[in-house]
Amino acid sequence: MHPDLIFHQFFESESSTYTYLLADRAGGESVLIDPVYETIDRDLNWVRELGLKLVYVLDTHVHADHVTGAGEIRRRTGAKTALSASAGVACADVSLRDGDELAFGRFRVRALETPGHTDGCMSFYCEGRVFTGDALLIRGCGRTDFQQGSAERLYDSVHQKLFALPDETRVCPAHDYKGLTASTIGLEKEFNPRLGSGKTKGEFVRLMSELRLAQPKKIHEALPANMACGEKGGPP
Repeated sequence: MHPDLIFHQFFESESSTYTYLLADRAGGESVLIDPVYETIDRDLNWVRELGLKLVYVLDTHVHADHVTGAGEIRRRTGAKTALSASAGVACADVSLRDGDELAFGRFRVRALETPGHTDGCMSFYCEGRVFTGDALLIRGCGRTDFQQGSAERLYDSVHQKLFALPDETRVCPAHDYKGLTASTIGLEKEFNPRLGSGKTKGEFVRLMSELRLAQPKKIHEALPANMACGEKGGPP
């Protein structure tokens, strides 16, 4: 990672969500990836303490397990909200397509469309790190049984977009439930029990079809709120 790129990883325990802060040390422009409504004050306190200017708030997808902090952070800071055009979120300031780039200071975040967990999933690559949302987790992946999920599309997204990155690329997911904080593309290609280890698409599709998962606890609150950038139906 470039020595002038500031990187911080934060954790929200209720939904086991990781939020990431990236910033240009020289100019102070920064981006926040996957903020959670309940931890807005924590995240913005870091931005203030480090003397940063938040220019973009990115969501990797329309989350079903927590309410995004994007809209409220936009209201407080003037930062622009951005996510995949395929997510269909009309209130977003920037609708991203595959290959689009967002600049913050001397650095850029490149958008990679990685649908499958949801139709509008997008990963973000920056300086040797890829922020994979729920498309690729550490030794796992997101579910594919709702929000236009498709095991076939997720397999293709991971193998064609994410596993095509250099092996040393750091994997920074949106969640972890086992206390793991980071991995690499090379490690996931070798050890991910769902998508790596030479698993075929047919094996993956069968594996995902046999999962019997309960709905996320906050799905009925989170989905409508997140389609409105977290500003409607979110916590008071």
